Amino acid sequence: MAKVTVKDILKNFKMELVSGEEGINRQITTSDLSRPGIELAGFYDHYPAERVQLLGRTELSFFHKFLSPQERKERMEKLCSEITPAIIVTRNQEVPEELIRASERVGVPVLRSPMKTTKISSLLTNYLEGKLAPTISIHGVLVDVYGVGVLITGKSGVGKSETALELVKRGHRLVADDCVEIRQEDYDTLVGNAPELIEHLLEIRGLGIINVMTLFGAGSVRSHKRISLCIHLENWDANKQYDRIGLEEEKMKIFDTELPKLTIPVQPGRNLAVIIEVAAMNYRLKRMGVNAAQLFTEKLYSSITQRPDDED
Repeated sequence: MAKVTVKDILKNFKMELVSGEEGINRQITTSDLSRPGIELAGFYDHYPAERVQLLGRTELSFFHKFLSPQERKERMEKLCSEITPAIIVTRNQEVPEELIRASERVGVPVLRSPMKTTKISSLLTNYLEGKLAPTISIHGVLVDVYGVGVLITGKSGVGKSETALELVKRGHRLVADDCVEIRQEDYDTLVGNAPELIEHLLEIRGLGIINVMTLFGAGSVRSHKRISLCIHLENWDANKQYDRIGLEEEKMKIFDTELPKLTIPVQPGRNLAVIIEVAAMNYRLKRMGVNAAQLFTEKLYSSITQRPDDED
């Protein structure tokens, strides 16, 4: 899991550091944010201190209108805990002196943003979810085929990179070769990208490393892509029964997400790039409710059950 610090937030969202510079390197460990309205009212029993705290116009209006000077001091001291990563004041509002003093004492950075509370909450949540998502590296190739993120796996030398090269030549886009970094951005959303060191590079045995973007242009690559389908390449095994109809759907599980998986046997003369193109188009059709294998089975069953009885 990547590390995110308050300094990263300052840099990416161009906020103003008001106080608590000592804690600028505090780590943010969760993408959840908190608007501590009920805490300012005095209820701290379930205060989520490990979250970034947002103080909008509603919270600060209550703070100034309904709290005594002593209550203001106490509430802000409780708000600035040892594990609170940062406190953000939105709409460029004036930061209360009580908050500045409490943050300096404990070392909690207080930031100020010109954005509305709901806007900064949405942007910051999306940013943190992307950065803090669980990540895994898988040996394979990731290609964008007709808008479908196809993860190609298989043993070394089976032809993954050569297939990706053929797909790029046919107008599709390479995301990653050899190593795919996959992060789970939601319970059913996997996004893959290439490690920075090998971004846009493709290794072809006997040819070496090529730069796909330099050879084929900027339209031949993508920085990241949501993964929708896994295709596993394996050498043809004459003793193995391969699915010939397509009714059985194999799954590949990564984190909590299950991906449809197809096993394609590799044999001389088979055009793997065309097969993967068709697999991607067929996946899109299934998502739209058109399942050719299911329709064929239903027609076959109907044909069998409607045969006229044999004459005596």
